[in-house]
Amino acid sequence: MDCCRHVNPFRACAGLRGLGYLMVALVAAIAAVSYYAVVVFAWGPMLLAGGAPAVGAAAVLAAFHVLLAMILWCYLMVVFTDPGSVPENWRHDAEDSRDHGSSSEEQGSAPRYCSRCQNGKPPRSHHCSVCNRCVLKMDHHCIWVVNCVGARNYKYFLLFLVYTFAETVLDTLVLLPNFIEFFQDESRHSSSPGDIAILFLAFVLNLAFALSLLCFIGMHTSLVTSNTTSIEVYERKKSVSWKYDLGWRRNLEQVFGTKKLFWFVPLYSTDDVHNIPAIRGLEFPTRSDAIV
Repeated sequence: MDCCRHVNPFRACAGLRGLGYLMVALVAAIAAVSYYAVVVFAWGPMLLAGGAPAVGAAAVLAAFHVLLAMILWCYLMVVFTDPGSVPENWRHDAEDSRDHGSSSEEQGSAPRYCSRCQNGKPPRSHHCSVCNRCVLKMDHHCIWVVNCVGARNYKYFLLFLVYTFAETVLDTLVLLPNFIEFFQDESRHSSSPGDIAILFLAFVLNLAFALSLLCFIGMHTSLVTSNTTSIEVYERKKSVSWKYDLGWRRNLEQVFGTKKLFWFVPLYSTDDVHNIPAIRGLEFPTRSDAIV
């Protein structure tokens, strides 16, 4: 029993960071396999051969590279963007300077305090045992990006999911003819066993990721349109009307901003950063008619 008392469960959480780096390497390996299968093996030679099929190959390869570029851009933004840290010595007396048109979960309730960070906790912030700090509007810690997903990089995370889903669907569809041909006519197999193995692996991996990402995107679509984080799902179920639910349009603007041209890129306009407090992660407007 004495040995169990000295076990620190948070060491296991800290070990997830090391697992995250392994996941990054896995993502890079999957991308490399898909690139070889689609560009080098299947559609690149068709483009170089010329003729009418080359037009279709050019379109496929253009879409593939555009989506790949967006995936890399969004992924790097999720990894290297701070999800939101609580300012040092932050206390709830900062509410005095808030706009009168908005309110937070702290109004009319006891201030929240993190004993581990020795600091105040703004509304919707939570302590991450992996990062060992409080994160603003924390959604979850994602081992795939070795970072927390919070107020300031949640949009980038969602875009990463969407573009990755689009890429995996594209890869699955463009590799499907080669995959079917492999099982239909063994006499026409002129490729090396290595190329065939890569084709098979790329098709199966992309199909599996597309199906799993579809479920994940569906879940986060529901969360975004109701202005809820993964952590807040249980709390929302207990309330009659969720206080942060401002209507699906305003809920989307709390994450993506009001400038629709910026919705599809991992960037915010200067106006949105200054005018939407939720993007900064310290203040959140609530419904005046919310019933807990």
